[in-house]
Amino acid sequence: MKIKGRRYENGEPVCVTVVGERIASVDPALPDGDIADWPYLAPGLFDLQINGHGGIWFSKAGLTADDVIKTLEPHFKYGITRLCPTLVTNSHEALASGFTAIREACEREAWVEAMVPGCHLEGPFISAEDGPRGAHPLQHVRPADWDEFCQLQECSGQRIRLVTLAPESEGAIEFIRKAVAANITIALGHTGASPEQVTAAVDAGARLSTHLGNGAHGQIRRHPNYIWEQLGDPRLTASIITDGHHLPPSVVRSIVGAKGQFGTVITCDAAGLAGCPPGVYSEGLVDVEILESGKIIIAGQSQLLAGSSLETDTCVANVMEMAGLSLQDAFDLAGRNPARLLGFEEIRLRRGSRADLVLFHHRGAGSKLEFVSTIAAGKLRFGALPAI
Repeated sequence: MKIKGRRYENGEPVCVTVVGERIASVDPALPDGDIADWPYLAPGLFDLQINGHGGIWFSKAGLTADDVIKTLEPHFKYGITRLCPTLVTNSHEALASGFTAIREACEREAWVEAMVPGCHLEGPFISAEDGPRGAHPLQHVRPADWDEFCQLQECSGQRIRLVTLAPESEGAIEFIRKAVAANITIALGHTGASPEQVTAAVDAGARLSTHLGNGAHGQIRRHPNYIWEQLGDPRLTASIITDGHHLPPSVVRSIVGAKGQFGTVITCDAAGLAGCPPGVYSEGLVDVEILESGKIIIAGQSQLLAGSSLETDTCVANVMEMAGLSLQDAFDLAGRNPARLLGFEEIRLRRGSRADLVLFHHRGAGSKLEFVSTIAAGKLRFGALPAI
C-alpha cells in the first residue's frame, strides 16, 4: 500500500509505503498539480477516555462482544485508530460484564485487539459529593478496593491500564501504590480532595489528572484548592476535554500553558450517547439530555455535564483555535502523548512504525478536520486512498 499526503508537521509531500502492519519507507513525493489539493498525513488519534457510542456504554450491564465491536467501529471515521474503552462507576457485576465483553471482542477480532491497547476504569472509587461526582451514580460509589480491582482485571484479560480515582477515597493511597507496582497508570479525577491529599496521591505514584477542570465543585475557594494543586504539580500530566462545552478557551490556554506540550493530553470523553440525536435519554437512574448544540447535561439543570457527544477530531480542531497550537502539536496531544503516558508505541511517520495513519483536509483555524481515509495496523478502515 502506498499513501501520499502532506506531512502534518511541516506540509512536506511524501509517499508512505506500508507492508503488513508497518511503515516500510517514507519517501519524498513530487505532486503533479497544486500541493494544496493534497490531504495532510498524520498518525492516527489515540483517545484514552471514550465511554461508548450510539447509545451503547461500555459499562452497561449485559454488554456483549458484539456490542463492543459495534461501538468501536464508528470511531475510525473520526480518525481514531486507538482508544481506551472507559467503564464508569457502576455495580461490580456490570463492570465485570463490560470488561469480559471487551476481552471477548479483542480475542475474536484482530482489529479490535489493535484498536484497544488498554482499558480505563473511571470510578467507582471517587468522591461521593455532588459536583465532583459529576454524573456518576451515587449508589455505586465505594472505597478503593484492590481485591475488587483484581477481579475486574482478570475479567478484562489484564487489559485495564488506567484507573481514575479520588485521592480522598478510603484506601486510595495504598491502592495507588499497588497499582503503580503492577504497571497501571493512576489518574486523579472526580475529586474534592484537599491539597495535602492530592500531594499524597502523587507521592504514591499518580501521574495524570483526568479531565482537569471538570468533575469538580461548581464553586471552590480561590486558593488553595485541588485544581491549582494538580495544575501546579509537574509530576502530573493533565487530560482536558476541548469539545467547546467542558472548558472555556481561557482555561484551555492556561492548562496547556502550565503543563506544556508534553504534559497535556486531549480527550473527548465521548459518552455512550455520542452519535445520538438531541433529546432526553434515560440512563439507568439518571436522565440526561443532548442539546441541539451537542452538549450533554444531566436533565433538569444546565451546569452538570454528562460526557460529550463529540469525538476526538473535534477536540483536536478546537484546541488549535483555543490555545493557538500548531497542527502538529494538537495531533501529538491526542496521539503521541497518550501513548507515551500509558507506555504504548508512539506512532510516527517513519520506517518501522505501526501503520496507524489518517489522511485529512484542514482549512485553517476554526475549521473542522475532514477525514479522507483512516488506516489502522496497515489496513484501510475508513474512506478511500485519494488518487494523487
